[in-house]
Amino acid sequence: MILIIGGAYEGKTGYAAKILGISESEIINGSICDFCEVYSAKAVNNFHMLIKRLTEINEKDAVEFVADICGKNPNIVIISDEIGCGIIPLDKNERRWREETGRACCKAAELSEAVVRINCGISSVIKGELP
Repeated sequence: MILIIGGAYEGKTGYAAKILGISESEIINGSICDFCEVYSAKAVNNFHMLIKRLTEINEKDAVEFVADICGKNPNIVIISDEIGCGIIPLDKNERRWREETGRACCKAAELSEAVVRINCGISSVIKGELP
């Protein structure tokens, strides 16, 4: 598993496509995909939105979900926006989403072979090595 993380519109998806050789058609969108799709997808973009949807339906713990993904699809590339920095939302559900996304991304980072941070289109490998 590879985790790519950074701010919104920083070039994460383009990086995955270019550096990892994944076509954009092989990257599912976490905002709208079926939860089961992540178990067979090559990559998932907007992972933070997938976690938001998961927390809204209270179906499964986000950390357990990431562990399941890694077990069933160990070669997936997870692309997520960093949403934990900045102003703390007043809304309880928004705070819960940020917390769950943070926990899920920590678990993904722990289980990943490589973690890449993208900032202003520049990549920094912060864990492991890319294949």
